[in-house]
Amino acid sequence: MKCMYCGFLESKVIDSRSTDENTMIRRRRECISCGRRFTTYETIETTPILVIKASGDREAFDPSKIKSGIIKSCEKRPVPMFKIDKLVEDIKKQVYNSLNQEITSKEIGEMVMEGLKDVDEVAYVRFASVYRSFKDVSTFMRELEKLTKK
Repeated sequence: MKCMYCGFLESKVIDSRSTDENTMIRRRRECISCGRRFTTYETIETTPILVIKASGDREAFDPSKIKSGIIKSCEKRPVPMFKIDKLVEDIKKQVYNSLNQEITSKEIGEMVMEGLKDVDEVAYVRFASVYRSFKDVSTFMRELEKLTKK
């Protein structure tokens, strides 16, 4: 690490600590040449992922939108928050592990529905009714029949 005071290219680490919920490391360094101390921060660099909406618009991937949609579908249901957080984290991992820089909102919706099946069937049907835009009762019944067959 280059010293900010004298420009020397070598320094020694005096102290390392995790900060910001273990997403960053703070390192206290000392320049080998001039002896002055300075602090550096190390974070993981992520590639931004874009979500392609049904309209063709693109926007940055935002896990908080997934979480709010899941919370709405689980409203007044006995679903603990840790299960919702785990589902959001699982979907986030799937998106980042796909190694694609773009993903469709349809793919994300399918991931959410697949996860909600295991968490709460009523929440799954609620999410599916909004996500798939059920037009009438027969469409709703077909989705329920699919769910009961599995």
